[in-house]
Amino acid sequence: MVEFIVNYMPERIDNVNAMEQQLPDLIKNYSPDKDAMGGYLDCLKVGGNVPMVLLEDDVVLCKDFKNKILRVIAEKKNVIIQFFSMRKKDLTIGSRYEYGRTFCMNQCVYFPKGYGNLIYDYYNDWERKDEHPTAYDYLIADFLKSRRENYYLSVPSLVQHISGKSLIDKRRSSKRQSLTFKEE
Repeated sequence: MVEFIVNYMPERIDNVNAMEQQLPDLIKNYSPDKDAMGGYLDCLKVGGNVPMVLLEDDVVLCKDFKNKILRVIAEKKNVIIQFFSMRKKDLTIGSRYEYGRTFCMNQCVYFPKGYGNLIYDYYNDWERKDEHPTAYDYLIADFLKSRRENYYLSVPSLVQHISGKSLIDKRRSSKRQSLTFKEE
């Protein structure tokens, strides 16, 4: 059984409630006293030892999201799978394995059984936590690199990043959308 977990901010509760229409068992994590990384780590701990999909609170799910994502997971259940990408290669190559060090974007990611605890523990010794206090995609990239693991990038993207300013860093572009997302 795969758990679906979203870390959210109050400003995005309407979007999270919309996700819940497709994912009635969605676990909603709100960490008011934590920064972005702290909330992300809470989600990893909540998922702990079970297979899980971590979602950002600023995405829109494709139609039939749960069935689509579970089909891909069933085929690749032992590797981290990324379900959102903005790379141009998505249009020409499609789904593929990528080197762990290239991991970027955390809008919708599947973690196999036990990876929540592994990454949570890895964070304690992560050398770049002061340098990148909100970059949990860097955390995942470094974790994968340390284990010499690749991840699977699934195309088309099953979620779309909403247009708008980041709540974590206002300097981030508001134009961070997937080139392959299809609502139908």
